[in-house]
Order: sequence, then structure tokens, then C-alpha cells
Amino acid sequence: MNIKTKLTLGIGVLFLLITLLSGLSVWYIHTLKRDTKKILAANYNTLLYSGNMLRALDELDSQSNALTIFKSNLAKQQVNLTEEGEGDLTVQLSEHFNAFEKRPKDKILLPLIRSDIMEIMRLNMNAIIRKSNIATDTADKAMVWAGVTGATCFIIAFTLLINLPGNIANPIGELTASIKQIASHNYRERVHFESHSEFGELARSFNTMASKLEEYAGSNLSKILMEKRRIDTLINNMQDVVIGLDEKLTVLFANDEALKVLGLEKEKIVGKFITDVASYNDLTRLLIKDINNQSAKKIVHEPIKIFANGKESYFEKELLDISITPAGELIKQHIGYVILLKNITPFRELDLAKTNFIATVSHELKTPIASIKMSLQLLNNEKTGQVNDDQKYLLESIKEDSDRLLRITGELLNMSQVETGNIQLNLQTCDPMQIINYAIEATKISAGQKNIHIKVITTEDSPRIKTDVEKTAWVLTNFLSNAIRYAPEQSEISLSLTKDNDYLVFSVRDYGQGIDKRYQERIFERYFQIPGSSKSGTGLGLAISKDFIEAQGGEIGVESALGQGSRFYFKVLQVA
Repeated sequence: MNIKTKLTLGIGVLFLLITLLSGLSVWYIHTLKRDTKKILAANYNTLLYSGNMLRALDELDSQSNALTIFKSNLAKQQVNLTEEGEGDLTVQLSEHFNAFEKRPKDKILLPLIRSDIMEIMRLNMNAIIRKSNIATDTADKAMVWAGVTGATCFIIAFTLLINLPGNIANPIGELTASIKQIASHNYRERVHFESHSEFGELARSFNTMASKLEEYAGSNLSKILMEKRRIDTLINNMQDVVIGLDEKLTVLFANDEALKVLGLEKEKIVGKFITDVASYNDLTRLLIKDINNQSAKKIVHEPIKIFANGKESYFEKELLDISITPAGELIKQHIGYVILLKNITPFRELDLAKTNFIATVSHELKTPIASIKMSLQLLNNEKTGQVNDDQKYLLESIKEDSDRLLRITGELLNMSQVETGNIQLNLQTCDPMQIINYAIEATKISAGQKNIHIKVITTEDSPRIKTDVEKTAWVLTNFLSNAIRYAPEQSEISLSLTKDNDYLVFSVRDYGQGIDKRYQERIFERYFQIPGSSKSGTGLGLAISKDFIEAQGGEIGVESALGQGSRFYFKVLQVA
């Protein structure tokens, strides 16, 4: 039996047993769910209605709507008849209650009504116990079957663990040892596998190869050819583009990847002057454009975008100046260059995949977060019921966390838009006060919670600006939100609008703790947060703001000193 059949058979049986175990588990869980649902949907409701009717009877003298409550629950009970005999008892209860309505002074009727209700409750309690026993039996059966199937899976898996690795690893180990002997020039080494599996075929092929190597082992020519083949194979199997030049810029070698990327045949480049090849090949000209400006050190260039392997690929260029010290001499001698192009396309694709993943996850998170916020609004509504102080505190905590999650997902969506280069600008002429009013309106609640006053300082004749209103308002709102977050309570924040040549400057100043000078240059980097800061966040808001403003041709910056607060500002172009 070959290895593939062994693996397929062993893993297939194990897979079937695991599938069976999963199916049994799902079936029994569904059965338990069904049995439990019967209890909750039928008997529990009857007990609830009966309890409400008993309480209504107890409150006949103290509560005016007691009879109404009793009738409402009796009507619900009349359509919730699930047990044998429950219908007759409910009809009897209805008759006694109708008689009581006609003769409320009759003292015999109330005990009869209570007796009817208690009998209905007893009947349903017995049903609950019976159904609970059924669910318990189902659970016991599930445990037995799951245990049997799990034990079978364990035995098979243990058997595979003991036998299968040895069946595969032992021949590989023997073959590896023989290969090492061949690598050490012991060409008399042979392997002997008696099995009819793939290893037997591999052993026969290996022995044939060893015999041929033994024939050429004593020949000097074979040694020279072997070394040449080894070098050629090493270079050709490299996944990077490798081109070797001598000191006169003659191409000594170019591996298969280089020929593929350059779109040239080997005869048209190897042995030719690289400058001659560059005269009709644009990519070659790009690779050698600065070759005469290099010293004896490695130069790393910006990534180059090339259409290769059927798609746009990215390569990182390195130009190596090769020098050696000849035997008996002290001065290094320049002998040529090596041009390397490292394929960094997978890393670019991973970065794009990461960006798309963040965008997708952020988008999917917004819907459940919005649902949580709506549920919180319903819970806070007095119509849904009163909540105590502890519950109010928990609801407020949940609201704060959901607001934070919603803000984070919004920032991640904006960042994914920036990283993919898909910033869509909707430039239009607008009044700067429109942006200021929007930002103040968006932050007035958080400012009010800390009793912070926002002071607006503008010029009398503020010119109109050309900008993306939505993104610019987002940036100003982010500035105000940060200022409110770090400003002390009962303080003041200044929002000013000034002119600076062709620009209009929006700035937000707070009088909080300020930012250390060594962190001010990094404050607009992605995910950066000031060390020791007790405030939580993603570190994306200012980075997104920077990208939004610079995409519109504006500028953004910060001025701050420890203990004196901070001033964040950005500039947008005025309308000419």
C-alpha cells in the first residue's frame, strides 16, 4: 500500500468519525433545545398566568383593576392549553369566575377559583418535571454516544500517531543519511527499501543516480562541470532578479528570473555590453542609470513597479559594487557589479489585504454597534421599565464603550481609505463658519459634560474657502474632541480663524497638560500615542486628519509646551 493510500484511509476514517461525533452533538443539542423550549413556551407561561390570577384575587379589595388583570390572564390561559385535562380545568375556572362576577358576595366561589388555579398549576408543574426528565435522558444519551464516538476517535488517532510518523519518517531519515553520504563524495552509498510504496521507487532512482556519480567521480572534468552546474543552478533558482557585470560592464550572467522580467533571451544579453542592451530595453536602462555613481557599498533604491508574472509586481533594486583583494596584494581591485531586484510583491499584497481586512471588519462592526446603541436607547426609555442606579451605571458604561467602538471603526474605515489611495475629494466653495458650526454642534455634549466653554474667534470678513466640507469638518471635530478630552474641567477652549497669505487657518487651543517637545514630531504618525498617557484611543485620528488636509493641498501642525496646553491648526486655501 502506497503512502498516499495510507494517509487517505487513516485520515478519512478519522474524518468520518469526527463528522459523526459532530452530527450526534448537533442532533442531541437540537433535541435538548426543543425539549427545553416546550417547557418555556407552554408550561412556564401557564404558571405565569396562574400566578398573576392568584395575585389579582389577593388584591380585589385594594386594587380597582384586579378583575381586569384576572380576566386578561384568564384569556391568555384559555389559548395556552398544552396538557391533557388542562382544558377542562380552564373551562371550570372560567365558569366559577363568571359566577363570581354575578355573585361577588358568595364566599364559596373564591376558594373554588383558587382551587381551580392551583390544580392547573399542579398539572403544569408535573408536566415540567416530566419534560425535564425527558431532557435529562436525552442529555445522558448524548454523553454516552459522544463518549463512545470520542473514544473511538482517540483510539484511531493514537494508532495513527504511533504508526504513521514512523512509516513516513524512517525511510526519509535513511534516505537523508544516504544523501549526506553522497554530498560527502561517498558515491558507493546505496539505499534499500523493500516496500512497493513511493519510497521503493525513490530508492531505485537514488541508487541509479549514485551509480552514475560514481562513474564520473574520478574525473577532473566532472568536478569542474559539477561546480559550474552548482553555481548556475544556485543563481537560476533564486527567486530574485540577478544580473552580473564585469568591470567593463559586460554581462557575465543573468538568471532565469532576470530574463523573464526583462523580456529578453539569454543570447541577447549574456556576453553583451549592458549599455548596448539598454539602448533598446527600457527596463535595463532604468537598472543601470546610476551605475557610474556608485562606490563600493550597497545602495537601496525605491521600489520599481514592473509588469511581471502576469500582473503588476513591485521590486526593490540593489546595486552591489564587487571588489576583491588579489592574492599577495593589499589593495582591493574592482571586478564588476551585481544588480539585484528583490520581488516585494507578496508584501505589498499582504499590506493591501490587511487594509481590506480592516475596512471589511470595521464596516461589519458598525451594524452591531448601531444595534447596541438602539437597544441602549430603548432600555433608557421609561416606557420599557424602570432601572435602578446600578443598572443605570452599567447602561452608561455600555454606551461609552459602544461610542468608543463606533469612533474606532470610523477611524479604521477612514484609514483604510487613505492606505488604498482612494481618498475621494469633493472640493467646493463654502463659508468657513459652516465648518466651525458643525464641529461645535458635534462636540457640545462632551464639552457640556465637563463644563468647558468653547470660545470662537473669527475675523469680520472671513473669506470663503475651497475645500472638502465633510472631511475638513471631520478634522476640526477631531481637534475639538481631543482638546475637550485633555482639557481640565470648567476651562476654556479657543477656536480661532485667521488669515495667512493665501490660506485660512483653523486652530484649536486648549490649556491642558501639553505635549512634550520630543513627541510633537510623531504626534501625526499612525497608531502613535504619547507614552504615559492615560487616555485611550487608536492613535489614528491625527494621522487621518493629516492625510485629509494634505490631500487638499493644505498644511497641518501643532504647537505645544508642557503645562501650557496645545494648539493644533490646519490651513486650507482661500477662494481667489
